[in-house]
Amino acid sequence: MDISVIVPVYNEVESLPNLAVWIERVMDENNFSYEVIFIDDGSRDGSWDIIEQMSQRNHRLKGIKFQRNYGKSAALNQGFGDAGGKVIITMDADLQDSPDEIPALYKMIVEEQYDLVSGWKKKRNDPLNKTIPSKLFNGATGMITGINLHDFNCGLKAYHHEVVKSIEVYGEMHRYIPVIAKWAGFRRIGEKVVTHYPRKFGKTKFGMERYINGFLDLLSISFVGRFGKRPMHFFGLWGTLMFFMGFIIAGYLAYAKFFMSEYRMTERPLFYFGLLAMVVGVQLFLAGFLGELISRSSHDKNTYLVSKTVGLQQSHFAKS
Repeated sequence: MDISVIVPVYNEVESLPNLAVWIERVMDENNFSYEVIFIDDGSRDGSWDIIEQMSQRNHRLKGIKFQRNYGKSAALNQGFGDAGGKVIITMDADLQDSPDEIPALYKMIVEEQYDLVSGWKKKRNDPLNKTIPSKLFNGATGMITGINLHDFNCGLKAYHHEVVKSIEVYGEMHRYIPVIAKWAGFRRIGEKVVTHYPRKFGKTKFGMERYINGFLDLLSISFVGRFGKRPMHFFGLWGTLMFFMGFIIAGYLAYAKFFMSEYRMTERPLFYFGLLAMVVGVQLFLAGFLGELISRSSHDKNTYLVSKTVGLQQSHFAKS
């Protein structure tokens, strides 16, 4: 199979029929063998009924329904696990991403041998309260991660199948899939300017809190990417430095007590700084030690409760 298209869906009942027809037209015009997997992330507006109807009309349109809303990262992770195409395309369900971009994205993966290609909404049809924070967010992410992309959060992306089978997306980390892919060893990451259409139906599912959450997620993924498998390198280093600093202070005060001063050690504020440094140092060291034990013994993956599927076997992530 050439292409798997993964579409997370959350209350997009009006746009789904148009999106399906648009994708089918592009695929047929380019003679692609394909599947489209709609991940219904706990919609409450009848989106699943539309997905079932579309699947009955065209067996290449498939669906997975979550029991409740888990978030976009969970939906993408689910789709990555079930996708069978050589190239995986992700796009949003709100008709702001254009399926007409699929052939060019496919070519960049297959012919130009990129591991991942991210869309760049160079001309955005969004208000300033979304575009300006987005530029700041993308700039900060690029500086911290060293990945030169203009639009990390664009839903329209293309992946080589080895990429999606090698990574796990959880929490709110869908914004940082290029970062996760890079740390998994996939370094051929490209970018393509894509058309961004104004929203026709419904309303955005993300508010201003996404920028706060995005910044916190960036700090989290930066730390996990560097020290997730070796927490002792971070906590142990700072713990040792803190303890050593406290020990030096204690040594100086002991020397001063016997040779330089008539004051008792406990009467000097520096004594408490030294004591605090040693206590914090020991705690940091123990945190690193426990983190090492956990990271070496934990192999659990996130599970999502899937209530229904159409056109697919019950997902391997589902639990009874």
